[in-house]
Amino acid sequence: MSDSHPFVPYRPDRLTQDQSQQRGDAFYSSMDARRSVRHFTDEPVPRALIERAIQTASTAPSGAHRQPWRFVAVSDAAIKHRIRVAAEEEEYESYEGGRMPNEWLEALRPLGTDWRKPFLETVPWLVIVFEELYGLDDAGNKRKNYYVPQSVGIACGMFIASLHQMGLATLTHTPSPMRFLSEILGRPKNEKPYILFPVGYPAPDAEVPDLRRKSLDEVAIWDPQT
Repeated sequence: MSDSHPFVPYRPDRLTQDQSQQRGDAFYSSMDARRSVRHFTDEPVPRALIERAIQTASTAPSGAHRQPWRFVAVSDAAIKHRIRVAAEEEEYESYEGGRMPNEWLEALRPLGTDWRKPFLETVPWLVIVFEELYGLDDAGNKRKNYYVPQSVGIACGMFIASLHQMGLATLTHTPSPMRFLSEILGRPKNEKPYILFPVGYPAPDAEVPDLRRKSLDEVAIWDPQT
């Protein structure tokens, strides 16, 4: 018996060049306005919006269609407090305890970040993404996953884009090491913390660094000659 996926027709609407350009321009303008936020309100965010963002992220391509991601959404205040305490312990060691070399600290200095992470309790939601290192079948046998970091990274990018389209803000937070997230959230050994997203609405007085993004010419190369 074949275990291959059935195939179905794929016939997306063919847009005119003008339509494609308009859609591309509109999406670019929207995403170019996106910023990482560290100052949030505690205003509630409906669970339905988080669900939709996770569903959108899960449309991402993945190696052999293994979909090796788990999105753990936390709204419980006690759990958020535990995560903040543990994250700040690790961040303190990074910023003040010598984990980060001076070069790294100097690179971060213009952004105004430090080990304090109050936003981890202010936001209504923390969404922690885990990469599934390997899968398990019904009998508990390991099943190899492929291109796990790449697959999860793409899904996270789509998660960020979805949140922004809904008027929500987030930050890519990666306290290192992140083993405490597995312990606090009770995740199995085949899952590894990948990234932590605080999710909410920006505070009315929120400010972000006035950053310059690289131009197209700085990031794109066309038909390179060998």
